[in-house]
Amino acid sequence: MLISINNPIFQTEIFSLIFLVGLLIFIKPRKISEWFPAAVTTELKGLAILMIVLSHIGYFLVSDHRFLWPLSIMAGVGVNLFLFLSGFGLTASQLRKNLSIGQFYQKRLLKLFQPFWLALAIFLLLDFFILKVSYSWEFIGQALVGIFKHADLYQDLNSPLWYFTFILGYYLLFPLVFSKKRPWLTALSLYLVGFFIIYLEPTRLDYVLHLYKVHIIAFPLGVLAAGLLGRSKGPEVLEKLKRNWQILISYLVPLIFLSVFVYANINSGIGETVEGNSWRDILLNKEQLMSMLAVLAICLVFAFKKIEFKLFYWFGLYSYEIYLLHWPIMYRYDIFYFWLPAWLATALYLAFFIGVGWVMARVVKLIDIKKK
Repeated sequence: MLISINNPIFQTEIFSLIFLVGLLIFIKPRKISEWFPAAVTTELKGLAILMIVLSHIGYFLVSDHRFLWPLSIMAGVGVNLFLFLSGFGLTASQLRKNLSIGQFYQKRLLKLFQPFWLALAIFLLLDFFILKVSYSWEFIGQALVGIFKHADLYQDLNSPLWYFTFILGYYLLFPLVFSKKRPWLTALSLYLVGFFIIYLEPTRLDYVLHLYKVHIIAFPLGVLAAGLLGRSKGPEVLEKLKRNWQILISYLVPLIFLSVFVYANINSGIGETVEGNSWRDILLNKEQLMSMLAVLAICLVFAFKKIEFKLFYWFGLYSYEIYLLHWPIMYRYDIFYFWLPAWLATALYLAFFIGVGWVMARVVKLIDIKKK
């Protein structure tokens, strides 16, 4: 059941003020001189999960879409940002360590599956004992290996898990097509596989293919970006520019990219997706192109900025766990919106998700220690 909201605009203003104060309180000067360090990508992951959670609340959990607008309009950008950073991170790591195919699967797939299995077990048990809902053994078997062919927010066990199937495909393909000398070829191969899957329109993906269609370029672009950054002299050139043109590079350039980010979100192309399935429809999908423009713009803003957003960083540390947990908790097992004003419930949920994400990460870590 959707949550009714009284005075949605006023409640949005209260929440936005609280969030802004929290963001400003935990700002610190940036100490790391590296152009695109892990701390920055973690902040971006935090921003991505906030985009997704706030969008799910504003457009799918509450009855009045004015609540949390315009903070609620960036779910697609958040997903693409996650995918871009995943492709970037895997490639950057592989360029440094160059794991074998077996080593890659052992390390990366386990890291992907452990929190997922824990979240899956939690919601299967909660649905069974609290909601009295049970699932077929076929569904459970497919779920355990990460196959989700539906994305119904109101009917599925945990509809955001369509993303798990999607990114799992990239993880399985990545080491098979990875080229340390030619990362651009890896990116192209990954994109072409996704392109042809969508082009062929397999019936088993009927209910999620529209989601794949607007997200297939993000992961390969992350791979390409990591390859280019690792092999070019761009970062060194930028550091020299920052030293010689401190005000221009550190303040004006981020402002320009931030304007591009805002423009891309306002002109997102959502609802304008062409239903056809020709190569032009897939390649020139406006929603996907504008979303990726927003992703690249915000990445550049964070790369150039002179401050650290610790609040984003904390959300980024547990962004994957939050993604796995957030929707069923809010929709199927709501503990705040039923009792509290929407602005307060939203703020409490965000704090709650950081806490639950931390607990899940600790449990997974303890399991790893016991295995060793």
